[in-house]
Amino acid sequence: MATTQELRARAKRRKLIVQGILCALTILAIWGAVRSAQVNLAALGITSGFGFLERGTGWDYSFSLVERSINDPYARTLLIGFLNTMFVGFICIFLSTLFGFIIGTGRDSSHPAIKSASTVFVQIFRNIPLILQAVFLYSLLIHFPGPRQAMNLGDAVFLSNRGLMLPGLNVSAGVAVAMLLAVLATGLLILIRRTPLLRGVLQWSMASGVIVLGTALLMRPEGEALVSLPALQGLRFQGGITVPVELVAMITSITLYGSAYIAEVVRGGLNQVPRGLIEAGQALGLTPGAIWTRIKMPMSLRSIVPPLGNQWIFIMKATTIGIAIGFSDLFYIVSNSITQSGQTLELIFLLMAAFLLVNFSIALFVNWLNARLQLKAH
Repeated sequence: MATTQELRARAKRRKLIVQGILCALTILAIWGAVRSAQVNLAALGITSGFGFLERGTGWDYSFSLVERSINDPYARTLLIGFLNTMFVGFICIFLSTLFGFIIGTGRDSSHPAIKSASTVFVQIFRNIPLILQAVFLYSLLIHFPGPRQAMNLGDAVFLSNRGLMLPGLNVSAGVAVAMLLAVLATGLLILIRRTPLLRGVLQWSMASGVIVLGTALLMRPEGEALVSLPALQGLRFQGGITVPVELVAMITSITLYGSAYIAEVVRGGLNQVPRGLIEAGQALGLTPGAIWTRIKMPMSLRSIVPPLGNQWIFIMKATTIGIAIGFSDLFYIVSNSITQSGQTLELIFLLMAAFLLVNFSIALFVNWLNARLQLKAH
């Protein structure tokens, strides 16, 4: 009669055999689909492969974080689209998380006015389709007054139908990217050190300010001011940072939509904190702010982080709405490239691979963060 260990070994072998068969069938199915596509493309006289990436595009687009030209090869153009997507995605993730925590806390507030205002915000922006919000904001912004009649805030910030003009540091794009990476690395280092939430945010803010100001002072062009302010010259603004209308509509609409969902995630997490812990804090004489920072938020983060990661992934995928308003994200660049080159399968594969890489990286980070926040059994 077989022992328990032998039965387990047999069951394990059966599982391995089944998994091996499934993997083999999957590989055969993929190979068959690829082979069939190659035969069909050859019959139509369409070449396959990635050789087209070295050819020049011959067409322009609206926005880029780096220097660009219509003679750029497809490889560089796709890289620029990928950078644009990452830029918008991570800005929207940061802003949506910030406002989501603020609004979610307001939803949990005992103050009727704050709770009602937060509820109205969530119900409005969560229930209107994202693409409709983006198109509406874009249509609204392009009907703003021109540069000469631009809305003005302290002669430093201007809003017109050309976009949003902001003060900027006198540094090159490469230096700005380096500062951004340094700030992100600092935030990750603080997370790894298991710093408490509020203290970690304060430390990250102070370190980021030192990094930005120190780098700007060291890397600014000689003889120029540290800060460049936008100024009207003729029919356009010179100096500062110009944020195009498409980018303003993208960031605003995704941030409003994403923060409404994240607010509900935060509210749900706060509601799961045991009432007894809150009452214990009140009995000890803690202020509402101290109860929030020392009891409610640390306890709720353990239930907030997993669904919060899902929202971050959704926000990154939501950047594809840029094609509806002409913003040159990766999806827009790939769509134009398909029209111009005809390399449909290769370009769609690159698009899927790019989003798979980014979203899988976000998922890994969320899993790591969730593991760090879990209570350890002793």
